[in-house]
Amino acid sequence: MYQVAHKREEGHEDSIWSVAWARSEKDNTENIITGGVDDLVKSWNWRDDFLEYKAELRGHQLGIVSVTINSAGTVAASSSLDSTIKLWDLDSSKQIKSIDAGPVDCWSVAFSPDGQYVGSGSHSGKINLFGIESGKLEQTLDTRGKFVMSIAYSPDGHFIACGGIDGIVCIFDLATGKLLHTLEGHAMPIRSLTFSPDSQLLTTCSDDKSTKIYDVQHANLIGTLSGHGSYVLCVDFCPDNTHFATSSSDRKVKVWDAGMRRAVHTFSDHTDQVWGVAYNENGSKLVSVSDDKQIIVYECPI
Repeated sequence: MYQVAHKREEGHEDSIWSVAWARSEKDNTENIITGGVDDLVKSWNWRDDFLEYKAELRGHQLGIVSVTINSAGTVAASSSLDSTIKLWDLDSSKQIKSIDAGPVDCWSVAFSPDGQYVGSGSHSGKINLFGIESGKLEQTLDTRGKFVMSIAYSPDGHFIACGGIDGIVCIFDLATGKLLHTLEGHAMPIRSLTFSPDSQLLTTCSDDKSTKIYDVQHANLIGTLSGHGSYVLCVDFCPDNTHFATSSSDRKVKVWDAGMRRAVHTFSDHTDQVWGVAYNENGSKLVSVSDDKQIIVYECPI
């Protein structure tokens, strides 16, 4: 049954813009990371159906745009309006590294599946790939387009996709660095995109209120899903490879069936726009964050 499992009011002192969830391979801890307009990254543990506050990760000078956790569940990355990307050890809650991405040149961040790189979109239309060990810019992929708002690696490590402020999706081959596909799917900014766990599908969401599903191999549009009443701000694919979740400025979180191409549940528990959603490792839980400063965890049937 779809239901609210836990609500944390005043999770941050200001709007919460980003969230990530991963289980640590080291000790099986369920780590949740949130990033807020209050310049803070916060670390939480999900334990016994309760969101346990762990630590404040301090160091950014301005609001946090994006947070992500590596596939091992041990290191988090955060990007901020202060143009830095910071890496955090989730065990010790200490900063590992600070990467200067250059003036206004980092936005959403994503770890490569092997954990060796952190990628970031930039205002110049490029994807910048920084080495985790070196802390330096190691590769640049050029969309030849506008501001890259969202990026995602395919779980199989073959592709990286990005969404632009102009509504265009670019898919690159990571082995060659070549631009494989340019998809002109949306008419407005693409806030978020994600690959399915089997890397076969790509879902994108946009200010045009729609979510689109693409077949990665052939770059075909499979479906356009509408149902949100305003900007769709975030999308995350469920580990079951069947469902995905979206969050929107309409204050709602929706769960969709990718095969049926329809919404199967709508959560209406936030009182302001919902910036981020993230599934846990097996897809039985979903977390969302909002301008209302709440962190809400939901039960999802699997």
